[in-house]
Amino acid sequence: MASTHIHLWRSEDTTSFPYGRPGARSNAHAGQPYRVALLIPMCGAAGMWAPSCIASAEVALNELNASTGIAGCPVEVVVIDAAVEAETPVETLIDDLISQGRIDAIVGMHISAVRQKIIGTVRGRIPFIYTPLYEGGEASPGVFTIGDMPARQLGPAIGYMSRRFKLKKWALIGNDYIWPRVSHAYAKIQLRRHHRELVFESYLPFNSKRIADAVETIGKSGADAVLISLVGQDAVAFNRIFGAMKLHLTTFRLSCAIEENGLLASGEQNLHRLFSSASYFAGLDTPGNAEFREKYHSLHQERAPMLNALGQSTYEGLHFLASLVDQPDQDWRAHRMPSSRPIAYKSARRGLYVTNADNKSPVFLARANGFVFDDLQRLP
Repeated sequence: MASTHIHLWRSEDTTSFPYGRPGARSNAHAGQPYRVALLIPMCGAAGMWAPSCIASAEVALNELNASTGIAGCPVEVVVIDAAVEAETPVETLIDDLISQGRIDAIVGMHISAVRQKIIGTVRGRIPFIYTPLYEGGEASPGVFTIGDMPARQLGPAIGYMSRRFKLKKWALIGNDYIWPRVSHAYAKIQLRRHHRELVFESYLPFNSKRIADAVETIGKSGADAVLISLVGQDAVAFNRIFGAMKLHLTTFRLSCAIEENGLLASGEQNLHRLFSSASYFAGLDTPGNAEFREKYHSLHQERAPMLNALGQSTYEGLHFLASLVDQPDQDWRAHRMPSSRPIAYKSARRGLYVTNADNKSPVFLARANGFVFDDLQRLP
């Protein structure tokens, strides 16, 4: 199998590209590398996702470079820190790299607040594939979203859990940025629809010192269930405190962003009554996931980070980019027109893109069982 071309961005990396305007490849440049900026958080609250994201992207790189690459060119990936806590704002780096013709596309797996800043910098000059779950509504030119959204990921999960476990009172907690706030606005509509009571709502900054206070207040609120929209280590801290206060013995938890890494970090003893809603889990029983898992563990062996939805999204993000750029007789800039054809791409779940608002991948509700999610229930 072809070797992977992936490295971390260094400020002293001055490699330039002898191409024309960014994103505008022609057959004359066949054989030159097609360089993709992979934007993932490498530090801070969301930094725990980085190993899985890089490891999953490496599988896609091997597959692409063993075939025809992207736009007929071998693929290289430059990993750039897209954490909100990063020393240099990622949008500053991206603007420089695009202006100098040093990257041809972006695959981003980071929070929505960072996505909004990057879009203002990219301005449709190169394709930007945004891979994780998000709040929905993205319509900027040249931006393609392939992750789960609240209407299919969150609404059915709230309804299912409320009915199955007779949950009457819900609490909402999240970090203070667009994804939790928009998702919780949608959740409140669903709670009213199902005649459930909202007894607590709070938004915390990243790396907050007030998580324990929030957990204590939730415990006193009488909540039967908590929707957790905290990111990475903040969700881990919440789960640990939740378990230490023994609330996991009486109160259900639902998250759309807690994945297998989060289970491992939270500790098995703190995971009782914890559920997650997503279209991908490591244990998903599909032919695509069986193939992905085999290649993933064959490549990384005992060093393999935990498989999870956020990591897998970088795998399919690179494959989506390849399918987008390689569409016959259609420029990626014009894809969002009503006449655009759906884009089929390789994925461990289901890879078919129609528009940013049209993602038909099946969504499942899964229960934490040790360090894995199982008992997957397909949601309507």
